[in-house]
Amino acid sequence: MSLQLKLDAVKHDFESKVPAQALAVMEKSTQDLVSSKQAERALKSGDNAPAFTLADSDGNTVTSKDLLLKGPLVITFYRGVWCPYCNLELQALEALRSEIESRGATLVAISQQTAGNSRASRRDNAVSFPILIDQGGMLADAFGIRWALQGEIKALYEQFGVNLQTFNGESSWTLPMPARYVIDTQGVIAYSEINPDYTQRPEPVELLPVLDALANKTVAGKTLAGAL
Repeated sequence: MSLQLKLDAVKHDFESKVPAQALAVMEKSTQDLVSSKQAERALKSGDNAPAFTLADSDGNTVTSKDLLLKGPLVITFYRGVWCPYCNLELQALEALRSEIESRGATLVAISQQTAGNSRASRRDNAVSFPILIDQGGMLADAFGIRWALQGEIKALYEQFGVNLQTFNGESSWTLPMPARYVIDTQGVIAYSEINPDYTQRPEPVELLPVLDALANKTVAGKTLAGAL
């Protein structure tokens, strides 16, 4: 079953159990984010990716510079352990991880949640790639994908037991829009997918042609250099 079909099943089940008034609040929040056109203003293919230094869930320091020395970098921005849509995406990416790594790329998730919640995410979803801690969403903001929950949607999240201040360990009440990036070894974004509707995600297999193209470009460059 495709990732999107799994997400659709989760959405259908959720909507069958939640009062219509709550669904209306959630739909309005999503539509407001779509209408804001923030996703259209976020960094996209051809833009330079912000450099970063972040801790992983075990407290190790990870830098984009070091990761890009190994090859292309695949990033998914992850809302948190409380989000079933995000968890399904992590599982789908883990299923494709060997294919990604066989193309010389490194896969990481980036989340505002605390280290403890990131460790829970890795354990519960059986993922082996790291979840890096973007405290306060500063990196998400640099990519242009961080947004703030306010008013009715914030109250509804709290009603559902999703207190972002607790999950994220800080009080900004912000989240990243779901986003997936491929960054080439020069630090340029080669692929981007940003969706203000968190129930919609691209299939992970879409990453492979991008990584193949980057690998072919690298090989061609080396071949040309060797002929000069």
